[in-house]
Amino acid sequence: WPQKVARRYMLVPTVCFNCESACGLLAYVDKTTLEIKKFEGNPVHPGSRGRNCAKGPATLNQVYDPERILYPLKRVGERGAGEWKRITWEEALREIGAKMRESRLKRKDGIMYHVGRPGEDGYTNRCIQAWGVDGHNSHTNICSAGARAGYSLWGGFDRPSPDHANARVILLISSHLETGHYFNPHAQRIIEGKSDGARLIVLDPRLSNTASHAHHWLPTWPGSEAAVLLAIANYLIQNGLYDKAFVRRWVNWADSLRALRPEWEVTFDNFDLLLKELYAQFTPEFAAKESGVEAERIIASAQAVANCQGRLATHVWRSAASGNLGGWQVARTLFFLNVLTGSVGTRGGTSGNSWNKFVPKTFDAPPPQKKWNELLLPKEWPLAHFELSFLLPHFLLEGRGKLDVYFTRVYNPLWINPDGFMWMKALRDENLIGRHIALTPTWNESAWYADYVLPMGHSGERHDLMSQETHAGQWIAFRQPVRRVAMERMGQKVQFTYEANPGEVWEEVEFWLQLSWRIDPDGSLGIRSHFESPYRPGECITADEYFRWIFENSVPGLPEVAANEGLTPLEYMRKYGAFEVVKENYTPYEKAAPGLDKVHPGNGSLPPDYRVDAAGRILKNDQAIGVMIDGEPRVGFGTPSRKLEFYQPTLAEWGWNELEYTVPHYLKSHVHPDNIDRSKGEMLLLPTFRLPTLIHTRSANAKWLYEISHRNPVWMHPEDARRIGVHSNDLIKVETEIGYFVAKVWVTEGIKPGVIAMSHHLGRWRLQENIGLNRGTSALVELDETPEGEFSLRQLHGATAFESDDPDTSRIWWEEVGVHQNITHAVHPDPISGMHCWHQKAIQVSKAGPQDRNGDIRVDTNKSMAVYRQWLAMTKPAPGPNGLRRPLWLKRPLKPHISMFYLTEEKTQTPAEEGVV
Repeated sequence: WPQKVARRYMLVPTVCFNCESACGLLAYVDKTTLEIKKFEGNPVHPGSRGRNCAKGPATLNQVYDPERILYPLKRVGERGAGEWKRITWEEALREIGAKMRESRLKRKDGIMYHVGRPGEDGYTNRCIQAWGVDGHNSHTNICSAGARAGYSLWGGFDRPSPDHANARVILLISSHLETGHYFNPHAQRIIEGKSDGARLIVLDPRLSNTASHAHHWLPTWPGSEAAVLLAIANYLIQNGLYDKAFVRRWVNWADSLRALRPEWEVTFDNFDLLLKELYAQFTPEFAAKESGVEAERIIASAQAVANCQGRLATHVWRSAASGNLGGWQVARTLFFLNVLTGSVGTRGGTSGNSWNKFVPKTFDAPPPQKKWNELLLPKEWPLAHFELSFLLPHFLLEGRGKLDVYFTRVYNPLWINPDGFMWMKALRDENLIGRHIALTPTWNESAWYADYVLPMGHSGERHDLMSQETHAGQWIAFRQPVRRVAMERMGQKVQFTYEANPGEVWEEVEFWLQLSWRIDPDGSLGIRSHFESPYRPGECITADEYFRWIFENSVPGLPEVAANEGLTPLEYMRKYGAFEVVKENYTPYEKAAPGLDKVHPGNGSLPPDYRVDAAGRILKNDQAIGVMIDGEPRVGFGTPSRKLEFYQPTLAEWGWNELEYTVPHYLKSHVHPDNIDRSKGEMLLLPTFRLPTLIHTRSANAKWLYEISHRNPVWMHPEDARRIGVHSNDLIKVETEIGYFVAKVWVTEGIKPGVIAMSHHLGRWRLQENIGLNRGTSALVELDETPEGEFSLRQLHGATAFESDDPDTSRIWWEEVGVHQNITHAVHPDPISGMHCWHQKAIQVSKAGPQDRNGDIRVDTNKSMAVYRQWLAMTKPAPGPNGLRRPLWLKRPLKPHISMFYLTEEKTQTPAEEGVV
């Protein structure tokens, strides 16, 4: 038996980064060796409350991964050849900084930062804006743009924040309880709510673990969710069971009535009549026909919603909203139930994300850039909820532009996006992408085509601030490099974090500071001044100074709480790792409009520079800051009307004026049963469900997680399996619009007939045996390309055991690593939200032939471009009203100067835009 030896540890709090929940972690650091021995939950973190899912403790695997990248690397051969040399950080900073300066001197759209999961709030965005470029790209439009657009069109916030713990009814779309966004913080609160008597309704075509916990499971045909939700809404409306007082007070019902029934008198009774007319068609029987769910189940769910007493917690993030053409209407129809039940921002209801997320101000705010990058938000998608990121290679390859410097961070576009071979073509073309810098702690398929691979830290190896809308309060958490903190506690001086991390692994905070300093060494570009220390004028700010200023000046209550313990605010956050800013924040829209908390405009005593317009909006210096509600000045919502917008005038003004777009409605999906000819062997491929143990493409260096989850078989109903002639573990070939993949099948009654489903995350691959992705989590593949633009991948072997500094690598017992399906998917950009509509029509699903192998992939990129152009043709390009390229009030990362929103010289605002910037 091992000898018992006393160990002494120091505990250093940090923040997990194995999803976006930002759960608290405590690192146990050995005081003698400074080794991190384990990570566990931080009990004082308000969001996670000391609890973690499997991904949190697995951070230890990532830190001590024997195959991680430890030093800066520079390409020496052809792009994609896998030939690298080690360089210093100073060389990397000097060379990349010079290239960025060269680009910035010529133009303001040549530098692009493409991030998947930011894992921080605002730091890098401030840097990009300081560079004066329009260069922020994200993964939002392969993630959540559909739902976010739907929420934004209702209330100006773009994500939901359900108060699950206090709900009477919880309505989830997809498997949110087990794998959802903000998984761990939400899961524990869903179970609390359920334990306290809440009814759980789940819409999911799979019998997921979430569905197995539901009181009402509605296994909908993918794309039919809005029909079911509107049937529930119709039940409330026709039976007079909705909260008329809330709707009258906070919905733009008068504007809606004027737009939809201009001949009617503007009374709330007439609006009630309008609702009954509009939604009468959405009967339980209609929803049953569309969804394949029995009408009785839909009625039972509607009755549960009707009894929620203003405490309905709802949530959709990806799933149906991300899978379907018009998926943004799934979010619109779901939140419609919150509006009808008065469950907006109430205890047990659903809030806007910004009400429960806290993002502090920084010491310096660079001005908006005077540039609009057409590679980010082109004219064809004026309403897109952020950048058309997954179409970047299509834009580049059809000649829309090129990039001088391209950063990828927490983003593996070749693997994660649909149509990955188009990414391969663009990434390897130096005429399209001058320099590609991959900021990554581990190898991935896209980094293989980079010019510089720069290792950045995992959780516990860098500084970040994070806050998420996990519940009805507000909090902020501080990620920190735990070995550096431990060394400094022991009196060791550390200048840069790479001195404390394994090898020379650095962190983005310090890297961006030093790089920005080198882009503008003499200050002539106006960049350098935004990175000067507020404490040491003329010198570059340090990470400590940056966070010190925020904690001292920008987090309400923190300085006082810290002082009570005899600590500075920075010392407090280094000790505890998190701070609760607001314990509860319900119905913030009811607060008095800014500056009017002691004024009653009804008596004519408005202060100077304030006025109330004909629509009841309160304007200060001609900018809307609130709305009059029953004679009282309220702050309201972030829409042009300052109310919840049932009728959406912006959509009408921008050419989408049909009823099914302007109000919550049911849009026919591209994978509607009418579009799937099952008699010809066509099926619906549902590729979006996630596993609770894996993290997009970031879990391939976490051995504990991969030991649990390393297969992604295709779920198939027995009825379909009999038709095709397959049994579990047989190989099937799934043909898509642009190619095919071969995978094993799992025959189960837990999926609807006509639908096949395949989980995300798995199917990682590498091109060389001993360099690239981890050997225990990826397959060695052979890549083939024809002159005609056809690509194929074949797995040569799967996971293998190998010798390393970690004895566990010799114990790898599994061989399968899954199949890469996304690369065979065509792009489907929604013409309104810009969301990639993930669901695929499987042209043919058949038993694999004798020459087929598990993991085989083939794609024709000529077909890729053809499908892209089919969806491009659905758009309604700018200019919109008055020459605008995009509505002024819609969200946009790093919003440019207002002048950049206009395609013409005319700058007159429309009624919906007046008073909005």
